[in-house]
Amino acid sequence: MDQARKEFGQIYDDNIDKIYRFVFLKVNSRDIAEDLTAEAFTKAWRAFERRYEKGEILDNPRSFCYKTARNLVFDYYRKKGQSQIVPIDSVSLASSEDLKKEMEINSDLEMVMKAIKKVKDDYQDIIIWRYLDELSINEIAQITDKSEGATRVMIHRAMESLRDVLEA
Repeated sequence: MDQARKEFGQIYDDNIDKIYRFVFLKVNSRDIAEDLTAEAFTKAWRAFERRYEKGEILDNPRSFCYKTARNLVFDYYRKKGQSQIVPIDSVSLASSEDLKKEMEINSDLEMVMKAIKKVKDDYQDIIIWRYLDELSINEIAQITDKSEGATRVMIHRAMESLRDVLEA
C-alpha cells in the first residue's frame, strides 16, 4: 500500500494546482475551491486505492482528477440551486519586465476573460482545459466522455462562440 500512496502522491503533486485553479474559476471562492479540491482528491484517492488493490491502472490520472473535480462542481451548483458562473477575473499573469507591455496584456486578458464568461458553461470548461491548463484533446475527451472528434468539434465551436462574443 505504500507504493500506492507514493504513486498517488505524485499524481496529487502533478495536478493539485491546476485542479484547484479549475475549481476556483468555476466557484469564485477560495474556501469553496479548497474544499471541493480536497474532496476531489479524496474521492480520487479512494478510487485509485480500489483499482490499485485489484491490479488495475488508471489510463490517465490527470483526466480522472479533472472529471472528479468537474462532477463535484456540478454537484455543488445543483445543491445550491445556482447557475454556474466562471469567475475568471482572478487569473493572474506571470510578471513581465516591461510594464507597458504587461498593462497591454492585462487589458487584453481582461477583455477575453469577460468574453469567456458570456459563452456556454461547457464551452467555458473546454476553453479553460485546452488553453489555460493545456490539456490534450484526448484528456478533454476522457473528462467529457466524448470521442476525440466530438471534442475537436466542441473546441472549435467554443472558440467560434468566444470569437463571436469578442467581435460583438
